Amino acid sequence: MNYDLMVIGTGPGGYVAAIRASQLGLKVAVVEKESLGGICLNWGCIPTKALLKSAQVFEYLQHAADYGISVASPKADFGAIVKRSRGVAEGMSKGVQFLMKKNKIDVITGAGKLKKGGKVEVTDAAGKKSEYTAKHIILATGARSRELPNVKQDGKKVIGYREAMNLPKQPESMLVMGSGAIGLEFAYFYAALGTKVTVVEFLDTVLPREDKDISKEMERILKKKGIAVIPGTAVEKVNVTGKDCVVSLKSKDGKTSNITCEVVLSAVGISTNIEGIGLEETGVKTEKGLVVVDDFYCTNVNGVYAIGDIVKGPALAHVASAEGITCVEKIAGKNPEPIDYHNIPSCTYTSPEVASVGYTEEEAKAKGYELKIGKFPFSASGKASAAGVKEGFVKVIFDAKYGEWLGCHMLGANVTEMIAEVVVARKLETTGHEIIKSIHPHPTMSEAIMEAAAAAYGEVIHL
Repeated sequence: MNYDLMVIGTGPGGYVAAIRASQLGLKVAVVEKESLGGICLNWGCIPTKALLKSAQVFEYLQHAADYGISVASPKADFGAIVKRSRGVAEGMSKGVQFLMKKNKIDVITGAGKLKKGGKVEVTDAAGKKSEYTAKHIILATGARSRELPNVKQDGKKVIGYREAMNLPKQPESMLVMGSGAIGLEFAYFYAALGTKVTVVEFLDTVLPREDKDISKEMERILKKKGIAVIPGTAVEKVNVTGKDCVVSLKSKDGKTSNITCEVVLSAVGISTNIEGIGLEETGVKTEKGLVVVDDFYCTNVNGVYAIGDIVKGPALAHVASAEGITCVEKIAGKNPEPIDYHNIPSCTYTSPEVASVGYTEEEAKAKGYELKIGKFPFSASGKASAAGVKEGFVKVIFDAKYGEWLGCHMLGANVTEMIAEVVVARKLETTGHEIIKSIHPHPTMSEAIMEAAAAAYGEVIHL
């Protein structure tokens, strides 16, 4: 069959690109070897948030007395929690199936491989090969858990994020390698249910990509929750020959130590899925494990495009979706503007949450900006006090000369819902004074953004 567009991979980049292309009048097919929705809907974004919500509910029950409510000895049913998470994921995948039918997109099941001359070869589960042609082909094959050469994942004792969502039983102890969003989300989930958790980070702070004030406060909160944090330390090896894992650690100053645990979760990043999809045979250029593309995701091969985790940029679901839309709008002859990668929100769904966009204080100073910085703690927020979620703060960074909003960093309850205000404001080139004069509803957590902006300019009321 001939198509205007074929998309290999149906994660949040691939299926969104397919739907937008269909809306624009293209004849579209998608190729998927597992489940529609890719890793995000099936083994990533959505099911992890379901797990985290269960952990949060359990925490609320344990602290019900703080709200004047008596609850007798709440217990967490690990199997039921995992089952609920899988159910949520299955529902989302079925939702994508519905969207494919609604938008008249053909779904081809199997492993897709790029061939010369605008062709895609699909191999199904039985090994049967079929060939299709398309004027345009988008590669959206995503990524998988990165495996360190000295710490091999066996799926049982040393696991990646996929196994961490579907363990047969809750481990009594766990060591998490890496303190990025994935590592800390699982650390929080398992610790909240009673697993003894240790987080080991090679760099000097947890959440090393976040503003240092956020990282410092998050480390304090993790320790308060009973999670051991060991920064500036490398995992040298993991011995799995006995009943438990014996993890050998080495700090930056050369000190060595061992930790024994039931399970090791490797959360040290991702590896792109670019093997076996025909890049070498068709001459598609790659660099450092990524497909090389222009501002509209064209590769060096005419009619071939790439989006999502396999191209340069943040490996985030919302980024992949935006790239897919931009790519197909360009293909369809529209005039989309390139994505501003400096205005991409980043979220970590621990409890409390972390959300940020733009420059950190350190980055802004390195760029030579003169700064106005404001911070507003949730301990001074009426809504946070009423809700019993006073941990954290909002930090805003403005250019002192022109008032440009350079960055915003939040730690607190529901801040992943609040960061969109900042993203839109920065897109519209909103200044600090305009935020101060924009009336925010009271009482809300979002008032902290206005108050932080006011603090930057010496006008804060509630501090």
